[in-house]
Amino acid sequence: MAEYKLEVTTGDMQYAGTWDHIYVTLFGTEGQSERTKLGTYVFDFSTGTTGTYTMKTNLSLGKLLLVKMEKDPFLCLPEDEWFFSKVVVTTPEGEAILFPCYRWISRGELVELRGGRAMKDFEEVHSLLIEHRKNELIKKKSLYQWKVMGEGQPHINHLDDVSQLSAEIRYSKSKATEVYNTKTIIGLELKLKGMIGSTEKWERIEDMKKIFWCKKTTMSEYVSEHWKEDDFYGYQFLNAINPNMIKRCSELPPNFPVTEEMVKPFLAEGSSLQKEMEKGNIFLCDYKQIDGIPPRDNNDEPLHVTAGLCLFYMNLQNKLMPIAIQLHQQPSEQNPIFLPSDPEADWLLAKMFIKNADLLVQASVHHLMNPHFLAEAYNVAALRSFSEIHPLYKLLFPHFRYTIYANTTARKNVYSPDGILSTTTIGYHGLSELMRRALPETTYSSLCLPDNITARGLESIPNFYYRDDGLKLWNIINGFVKAVVEHYYPSDSEVCKDTELQEWINEIFTHGFLGNKATGIPTGFNTIEEVIKFITMVIFTVTAQHAAVHHGQYDYHAFAPNGILLLHNSPPTTKGQSRMKTILETLPNVDETVKFVAMSWIFSNKYMDMVYMGTYPEERFDEPAIKEIIKTFQTELSTLSDAITARNSQLEVPYIYLNPAQIENSVTI
Repeated sequence: MAEYKLEVTTGDMQYAGTWDHIYVTLFGTEGQSERTKLGTYVFDFSTGTTGTYTMKTNLSLGKLLLVKMEKDPFLCLPEDEWFFSKVVVTTPEGEAILFPCYRWISRGELVELRGGRAMKDFEEVHSLLIEHRKNELIKKKSLYQWKVMGEGQPHINHLDDVSQLSAEIRYSKSKATEVYNTKTIIGLELKLKGMIGSTEKWERIEDMKKIFWCKKTTMSEYVSEHWKEDDFYGYQFLNAINPNMIKRCSELPPNFPVTEEMVKPFLAEGSSLQKEMEKGNIFLCDYKQIDGIPPRDNNDEPLHVTAGLCLFYMNLQNKLMPIAIQLHQQPSEQNPIFLPSDPEADWLLAKMFIKNADLLVQASVHHLMNPHFLAEAYNVAALRSFSEIHPLYKLLFPHFRYTIYANTTARKNVYSPDGILSTTTIGYHGLSELMRRALPETTYSSLCLPDNITARGLESIPNFYYRDDGLKLWNIINGFVKAVVEHYYPSDSEVCKDTELQEWINEIFTHGFLGNKATGIPTGFNTIEEVIKFITMVIFTVTAQHAAVHHGQYDYHAFAPNGILLLHNSPPTTKGQSRMKTILETLPNVDETVKFVAMSWIFSNKYMDMVYMGTYPEERFDEPAIKEIIKTFQTELSTLSDAITARNSQLEVPYIYLNPAQIENSVTI
């Protein structure tokens, strides 16, 4: 007789356990075991437990290849899904083999698990495993299909409702419950206060500080006190939720006729605009991407969107100051250049319209399209192209946790003709057009932070914490990916003959970037170095980049005057006509405001089952060398976290969004 010891682990999240019967069958090179029921008690597979079971066979099954697990009903009890984490099988020869699962199993469902070290497709030698891998990929291609979201936009998964998604990519029940409860509690508070449905205009700026009773952060409080200040306004274009637009300006655009006389009072004494540009102290945000996009109608009247330009000066105190704003692309008498010396209400309104444009680009391009919808393309391509035993699938899959679910939900409740983003200044169709315009301009270089920073000329601008922390994170991720990839790919030739890897990148090029060679996205990989860089970009995008544009939404925009996605009144066309009352009339009404603020709280909130960057609670790798590489990665992230915390303790406005201790391991909401 041969004896096999099985250690079966049930997940530790809410509702993970089951009372149903669990059966197992082992497959080896010398045969298979009988289908065997595990356990005798209904509590065998309770949440967070590991049960140990013994199976006996007449003879050794040889090298263990597959484990098949099945779940059948217990009596007539209603369905209770089981979160099956892993099984470790110790063979009669004493070898302990990990078979990872980490998914929800429904009644009547069976799963066949591969164990042992990660395996590339061309390394398979046993006919059973070759056939299993082939069938696995056929099944995955039927489960995960592509669909056109909109003309000129990245393709998405083909399912319209989260209830249709397979269990392995759905929210846990605890996560879904927590998000639902958060929305419900917020809605009840706003209804009790009479804010939901209120078409009243705000009577005082101060009233917008009191939307919620308790939902305040240190940063949201700071913003409400300092929002008018020019140095804080400039700071936000470096370190708030859209650090992606600002560029060094060495020559003014021909459609932005700022003169020396206009800005001389705001520059260092004795200097000039030309001299400051030569020194590298002048910067520009240009929202020409918005130009020509029609705003939506509001009560049969069109709103107003400004494709403006804003000029900044890095002064002698290393503060980035706005010094000139033009609200439309084409200069004219009705499109004056606003200056800090203009009446306060004029200057504030000009800054608010620029911020509105900035947030529209941020929401559609730098938040939804790049870290969300392109991440979904990386994810769907991986699900379709890689076997679960592939080393790069094991590396990437933890960084895709919940992404498809989150995006599918967003396309129903947030980014849709009826979603909350349809109430922005340019509405759903305008945001879609922005995305269409941006995708062809989204190059591989622009997605790689070191290249992006160099292209924008921002290598030396002071107090740019997004850059400082981001580049350190990029290097840490790159080192981690390099170690893993080089472990599995000893030569470039192994990269070239890995058909699953080649299919993955080709699907991303075809469906994520619509086959546009001008983006520089590779259509295939020829070298180890190419693989390392691309995977570094993917992991950086879904962790650090998403955190940078996502987690500060409530901090910076809970107080609507500092920036909001909807403005009502037309922008000023002459100076001296605006008052603080004009600002209140330009801001959204009470109902519109609180819905945007509530959305930012739901998005910025930290939920209980958050998995932090570099944390891999799902044990997918069985190789000791890879486990050591992960430990090194975690140590480097922890060291960076300590350094960022120490630096922030000395800052009036801390930059926390790229602290690894605050970053999630994937795009989850």
